[in-house]
Amino acid sequence: MSGDARLVVVGIGADGWAGLGEPARAAIEAATTIVGSKRQLGLLPPTDAQLRAWPSPIDPLVDELVDGRNGPVCVLASGDPMLHGIGATLARRAGPERVEVHPHPSAFAYACARLGWPEADVELLSAVGRPPEVVARSLQPGRRLVAYVAGADGAARIADVLRERGFGPSRLAVLERLGGADERIVDTSAEAWRDDADPLHAVAVEVRAGPDALVLPTAPGLPDEAFEHDGALTKQAIRAVTLASLGPLPDALLWDVGAGSGSIGIEWLRAEPTARAIAVEERADRAERIAHNAARLGVPHLHIVEGRAPDAIAGLDAPDAVFAGGGLTAPGLLDACWAALKPGGRMVANAVTLEGEQALLRMHAEHGGELTRLEVAHAEGLGSFTVWRPQLPVVQWAATKR
Repeated sequence: MSGDARLVVVGIGADGWAGLGEPARAAIEAATTIVGSKRQLGLLPPTDAQLRAWPSPIDPLVDELVDGRNGPVCVLASGDPMLHGIGATLARRAGPERVEVHPHPSAFAYACARLGWPEADVELLSAVGRPPEVVARSLQPGRRLVAYVAGADGAARIADVLRERGFGPSRLAVLERLGGADERIVDTSAEAWRDDADPLHAVAVEVRAGPDALVLPTAPGLPDEAFEHDGALTKQAIRAVTLASLGPLPDALLWDVGAGSGSIGIEWLRAEPTARAIAVEERADRAERIAHNAARLGVPHLHIVEGRAPDAIAGLDAPDAVFAGGGLTAPGLLDACWAALKPGGRMVANAVTLEGEQALLRMHAEHGGELTRLEVAHAEGLGSFTVWRPQLPVVQWAATKR
């Protein structure tokens, strides 16, 4: 079979065969091979087709399906295959023209329907194959979330994240076997829930802050105390300007070179959920701290490369944006970052020393862009009076690669 073979993806719910429409049933009946989880395959009536359960990891079988070596294939997916499902993976790998999708109501749709929540006002998150800390980015009072989880302890792990961050009073609805005859919904709080649930469940959260919660927006410029650091931190006001200069965009990859506490890469990811970021840091203790900050602030997918730039950036995916905040005077660092930057990409570098400033003046002379001197002072007490205490001034170079 050639790589042009079509792949049919059928969404199936807890109601099984009875919940499928005629086109979806016909697609399953026409297949010589049916792929799905053991639970999904068990929902089908007797068939002569070969039944193949997903292996762990699933990548080898996905490769087979994309290569089209299996004859007429039907892939079963939970609910809507294009909503955090295998349908999206196959469409991305094989191309949308080769994938025929028969959607089913998603767990997200069922959850919103059961709770009376307008779907447009609810944020959908997936903790399937990801740390439960992904919900932390969205913990603002009044926000409604639906989280996809895996395993019987999925709801308990989400509840742990909320309690650890001071959001224990949040409403927590554990929605089991949605759409099935034995559907069950437990309406409780994050503080109260510590139990396992049916392995097939989703979690809905109505965020409520406790008295000790640190409430953080998704807009750049988090307070400095939101990060653990040893002094290697781009301070709040400068950080907000730096993120504005970088301009996070959908699917864009940032290199945060000389990442320190990871604040720039973390805020890049918080500002744009579909973006990606790589933090490059020489010191092992700082790399560990970056990972902790990223998880605590809801972006555990920040990729951390431990090593000294420019050697450490060799072979990384080409960036759409680069921030250089440390090690500007390292031989070849700024030039290597600029060379790796994609055309149309944005590079921003901050300097506080005269030597770093000289490096930025050279880059400006060679590549153009904007030079800005940023000075920030805070009012502080001096005896019975108040004075301005200035931070070290920062020279920022920002340029777009033409």
